[in-house]
Amino acid sequence: MKGGAVRDGSTACDGPASRGGRRALRSRWWAASLAAGWPFPSDWDAEAVEEVCAAVVAGEQLADVLAGLGAARAAAGVGLRSALQDVAALHAVSADERAGPAPADPDGVPSWMVRALSVGWSEALLAQVVGGEVRDPLTGLATAGYLGGRLAEVQRAARVRGRAVSESHALVVFSLDPCSGPVRSPGMVLVGDVLGAVFCGGETAALVRPSAAAVLAPREPGLRPRCELALARIRHRFAADGSLGAAQVTAWEAEFPADPFRLLDQLAPATRPAE
Repeated sequence: MKGGAVRDGSTACDGPASRGGRRALRSRWWAASLAAGWPFPSDWDAEAVEEVCAAVVAGEQLADVLAGLGAARAAAGVGLRSALQDVAALHAVSADERAGPAPADPDGVPSWMVRALSVGWSEALLAQVVGGEVRDPLTGLATAGYLGGRLAEVQRAARVRGRAVSESHALVVFSLDPCSGPVRSPGMVLVGDVLGAVFCGGETAALVRPSAAAVLAPREPGLRPRCELALARIRHRFAADGSLGAAQVTAWEAEFPADPFRLLDQLAPATRPAE
């Protein structure tokens, strides 16, 4: 098959291993992944993506770079289902570079691709668990895994009381605009600093995506003003920083996920705002 089709752990490409070829593949892959349901466009890009594109265009073995992609997705808090859907998008667009966007079909992905990505993803997640990592070193926010544990705790407590968890707690997401990729890391450092200062009374503020943080807080009358204060402070500091002035941040209350450890695949706005 032409256009970088995957086969037997490697790829074949009938064009030169050029920078333009990598850009074209990356663009098609990104579009197909978004069409397949990737929820946070600004979080898709990563160094591991560039490594996969380079290997595909050069016709190199893909097992190692796919394992690296899986590890990067796990480190970013992406669930295995979303990571596999993303690789299905890669497989779909690699079939023929002249074709239009193809639907991503996870069932059609070769088993070696699934295995390579899954091994990388699971090993990275295991390293986080064994290492006991609870805080992101860059932003100072808690990790997504730690937030998942806290969500499980409050959900169990709500069940014991016979109440919905949304009656006692709120989950508020602060997210950078999808166009803020170049300023994502410094922007999230600033977001982490503000959230740590505003939510310092026992709430859990965690990095749930490379460009999104979430705060688990008791639902109380002062929650909305504190969320508004945090958002205003973040925007003020972005405006005061020449390199961050164009970045945008939004906030919303998310629905509680049915499975707290699949939080990142299930974040969605709730029907009512934080109170």
